[in-house]
Amino acid sequence: MNHWTQLSCDYANQRNYLDELFRVYPMAPEGVREPCEEAWNDVESAFKRKDNVALFKALLKMHVFPLKDSYVAYLRRDNTAIDRNPNTIARLCGRIYQLGLNDIYRLCTAPAETNRQIGPLFRNWLRKGELGAKVITVSEFDKKNGNQIIMGSDAELLHAASELCGYEGAKGLDLLAYFNGKFIIGEAKFLTDFGGHQNAQFADAVAVLNNAPASLISVAILDGVLYIPGNHKFRKHMAAKPKHTILSALVLREFLYQV
Repeated sequence: MNHWTQLSCDYANQRNYLDELFRVYPMAPEGVREPCEEAWNDVESAFKRKDNVALFKALLKMHVFPLKDSYVAYLRRDNTAIDRNPNTIARLCGRIYQLGLNDIYRLCTAPAETNRQIGPLFRNWLRKGELGAKVITVSEFDKKNGNQIIMGSDAELLHAASELCGYEGAKGLDLLAYFNGKFIIGEAKFLTDFGGHQNAQFADAVAVLNNAPASLISVAILDGVLYIPGNHKFRKHMAAKPKHTILSALVLREFLYQV
């Protein structure tokens, strides 16, 4: 296993890992999302008239649709299908009427799930200067200025990594840094569980390692369940790929200063 991966495993299993990780990924629940008043008025009106089509279309304008149903995503993508499939709309609206207006409002204004907030949190943490280096934009980068964390949009970082250090990957990066005269790139993920979408998240981060030229230092900055001991897919990969630098955000600072 890679030294930095082992260090991350040890940190996660011997110290207050989750308490410390909260500094990087502060999963604070958001408040209730206020609906558009006009959209909610349309919902109330259609509900009282029992107008299925109008009710369904009005609910699609809310932050969250009040039902979990596989057909809703299709109808959201193709609004013309709403008028062409009255039985499906009647089935869905039947369940909506059973909820009542109070529960519909509660579901439509529910706070965002914490797993939908994770994306920008790592970069927010970088912007705070937690790594002890200058935090700059792509246009401000100059090798003469020493250690630097380069910030920008996905497209800006991808272009900069290509121009500055020959990275040819197709996906955006979460980390583009310059330490001790060397460029370091990385993708950050918080893996909240095993299997399914989390496997894809893991694969995305590892793809950065596979796509980076040998002359470029690349890391997968991964946190979460992958450091739990066991015979799971993440652990097997980490054990089988010692050349892959997979590490926790909590040891990233130490890694960067020693490159």
